[in-house]
Amino acid sequence: MKIYDVEGFPNPLRVRMALAEKNASDKVTFIAVDVMNKEHRSDAFIAMNPLASVPVLALDDGTYIAECSAIIEYIDHTFEGISLTGSTAKSRAVISMMQRRAELMVLDAVATYFHHATDGLGPELETYQNKEWGKKQAEKALAGFKYFNTVLSNQTYVAGEAFTVADITLFAGLGFADFAKIAIPDEYTHLLNWRAKVAERPSVK
Repeated sequence: MKIYDVEGFPNPLRVRMALAEKNASDKVTFIAVDVMNKEHRSDAFIAMNPLASVPVLALDDGTYIAECSAIIEYIDHTFEGISLTGSTAKSRAVISMMQRRAELMVLDAVATYFHHATDGLGPELETYQNKEWGKKQAEKALAGFKYFNTVLSNQTYVAGEAFTVADITLFAGLGFADFAKIAIPDEYTHLLNWRAKVAERPSVK
């Protein structure tokens, strides 16, 4: 198994956290993609993932799997350890729902703000920007912070009482928000306390 990614980027972080949670980081080979020099837009990379995004999981049989949720689902069902995606019909559905909300309401919103309303990765890579749309997404991210603060006021983790992929996605989204300078309001103590607790997990350290 090989994973094409950029260490430190939000989506690759999600996959690396999942591997660490499953004690499987040493089961894959990481291959760095030079995004700043547009390697992700090369013909060879697009043959693996037509959306030209990282990470991409390459299996030994020649299968390429993109999209973090799909990669993490594969990891979760391949390696022993805690269940990140759920073990019953109900838990799988709830985790999937909350993971998607963490993507849409925080991670994707922050990413859109970063790529559209800031300099992003620079003019060579940010070939189209809509600043008004980007600023609107910052507002969406702040609303997402408020939503998850409320959720975490009633339960230990994003999808209930167990740590799951939904927590991984939200944690990565908040890290991206730091980088993009979208601050979590101090009054969102439940969200901040949850974040501090997740930061102590071995998969983060």
